[in-house]
Amino acid sequence: MSDKKIRKLVIGAMMAALTYVATMVIQIPSPMNGYVNLGDCFVLLCGWLLGPWYGGAAAGIGSMLTDLLSGYGHYAPGTFVIKGLDALVAALLFRTMGRTSTAALVSGLVGEAIMVAGYFGYAALLLGKGLGAAASIPGNLVQAALGLLIGFLLLKVLQKTRIAEKI
Repeated sequence: MSDKKIRKLVIGAMMAALTYVATMVIQIPSPMNGYVNLGDCFVLLCGWLLGPWYGGAAAGIGSMLTDLLSGYGHYAPGTFVIKGLDALVAALLFRTMGRTSTAALVSGLVGEAIMVAGYFGYAALLLGKGLGAAASIPGNLVQAALGLLIGFLLLKVLQKTRIAEKI
């Protein structure tokens, strides 16, 4: 295994841990049996910094661990796929659009739209909540907006310090 792959693997594990911590530390309860958290900013950072495969895996694993360890185990499989896809798509768009600020905002918006739609679909179809799952959309939109805003700001800071270039 090359040094670059080992570095990405180690940073991916660190990003998965940061995603878990950001999701667990700040939780604002929502009225629909869930919570708004800061994990989404790290989900997006996983994709933007690590690329689609390592970033998607780190985002999915870190987010899934949160569900498993906080009593939302029935959401764990969905979270793994939804957050992994969120980061994967954001990473692919970010690369395709040239890694600019506009690329980060557009890719983050698309990634977070996947998150909102993914959780609605998962709760409606697989958890059997039907149209009642729509009640979670406002909370997920707030989480998406916070995740995009804070993730974008963190990306800009990391780019200025040139840490992002070393990953």
